[in-house]
Amino acid sequence: MARLSVAVIHVYQRFAPHRLRSACRYEPSCSNYAILAIEKYGAVKGWKLALNRIYRCKAPHGGTDYP
Repeated sequence: MARLSVAVIHVYQRFAPHRLRSACRYEPSCSNYAILAIEKYGAVKGWKLALNRIYRCKAPHGGTDYP
């Protein structure tokens, strides 16, 4: 499940429009954060952390944030 999740994120990183991919306010980007979280915690908890981060990705939030 985790490998499939990471593969889906890689497809997103390759084919999503540049303006969408470059809109992240965090470092690392939200998709890279999702990969790190999934690899560290597994698919279920990793996706939960990634979706929570995407939800926070609006002003005034931002900055450096690692799982």
